[in-house]
Amino acid sequence: MKTEKNRNSFSGSIGFVLAAAGSAVGLGNIWRFPYLAAKDGGGLFLVVYLVLLLTFGFTLLTTEIAIGRKTKQSPLTAYKKLQEKWGFLGILACLVPIIIMPYYCVIGGWVIKYFTTYFTGAGSSAAADGYFTEFIGEIGQPLIFMAIFLFVVAFIIFRGVNHGIESSSKVLMPLLLLMVVGIAFFSLTIQSTDSSGATRSGLEGFRIYVIPNLEGLTLKGFFTVLLDAMGQLFFSLSVAMGIMIAYGSYVKDDANLAKSINQIEIFDTAVAFLAGMMIIPAVYTFMGREGMEASGPSLMFVSLPKVFSSMGRIGNLIGGLFFAMVLFAALTSAVSVMEAVVSSLMDQFHMSRIKAAAVETAIALAGGILVCLGYNKLYFDITLPNGAHAQILDIMDYISNNCLMPLVAIGTCFLVGWIIKPKTIIDEVEKTGCRFSRKSLYIVMIRVVAPVLLVILLLKSAGILRAI
Repeated sequence: MKTEKNRNSFSGSIGFVLAAAGSAVGLGNIWRFPYLAAKDGGGLFLVVYLVLLLTFGFTLLTTEIAIGRKTKQSPLTAYKKLQEKWGFLGILACLVPIIIMPYYCVIGGWVIKYFTTYFTGAGSSAAADGYFTEFIGEIGQPLIFMAIFLFVVAFIIFRGVNHGIESSSKVLMPLLLLMVVGIAFFSLTIQSTDSSGATRSGLEGFRIYVIPNLEGLTLKGFFTVLLDAMGQLFFSLSVAMGIMIAYGSYVKDDANLAKSINQIEIFDTAVAFLAGMMIIPAVYTFMGREGMEASGPSLMFVSLPKVFSSMGRIGNLIGGLFFAMVLFAALTSAVSVMEAVVSSLMDQFHMSRIKAAAVETAIALAGGILVCLGYNKLYFDITLPNGAHAQILDIMDYISNNCLMPLVAIGTCFLVGWIIKPKTIIDEVEKTGCRFSRKSLYIVMIRVVAPVLLVILLLKSAGILRAI
């Protein structure tokens, strides 16, 4: 009881929405969403994603935030408080951010490296062939930049919920949104003529992005789009990794949960859409359709620097603004990942915030060093069950995102849908008198539709349904 009485809370709904949106708007929205949209028929992917966001994503997001506020506990202890025998689900949920944090800090370090490169006016060097692989192949620089990123995140966490998480979100998120909008609309104004004399423009790339391409679409192809969009929702909404439970536990009892959840959905969708609008037209203009096949690190750290270089003098400025925006997105997401672990240590072991943050910083630093060395001293190459080639970072990403997160989401659906019943969550949402307009939809999704989709996604991730 003492833990609950002393528990911090967001000062208001704006702070909570910005913090939650900051968690949701991360690297997954920036380097994965545009690639999937380009690969899966442009507007077709957007429509499927939006439908899933308002049904599947809404269900998981509502469930986790409500669990957090109802129990006033972190993910590690919240499930046990809901149902004693389901404490193992909290352990799995807490393992996800513990695994994610080290490699997220490594990638955050890469972003700092590129930001400083563009900020110092040396952006053209980042477009050179082999620049990225040479950088991550070093030992010193990646470790230094990873440590800088980690300690900035740790500093925010040390400052607590109000002075750290909420305050930083109120500054970083408006800046991030401003830069995303600015770069996105700039992408629409550019055009380029290649060596063959063909001229492409940002507006043409935008049409490829938003107009559904149904050419040659089969049932199997549509199912692939569906699973891609569903997998993206995990990244976009930060669900199934304990974050929203932790943030939900800091929401005051008189807050309008339904309204806040709607705002998070809108904010996340807007930024994800703008990320595609920012990247796809620019890549198409300077690299054609072939350039749109890149995703993840290769898109952000190889393809895009070449695009910025092709823009001429203004490319260094646009590249600097882009990586500043990416850095803000990475910071707000990393803060939420770290807080999920820190709040769990505080609730389970009754640690002070400073001690819990110090422990998680040490774990993340050790893991981050291991990930950095995975590109040089400890390099190896194995094939994962889903057919992808991998080393240390990819293995950690596969375990957390492809295995544990679907398992946590499936377990959460079963616990809420059939053990404690959907009414538990509905009552929590409606306890301030607010109207839960999607109540009937929520019940159907949490009990039947979401678990079925999640099982299929898990089987695909495990390589069992590789044909899909």
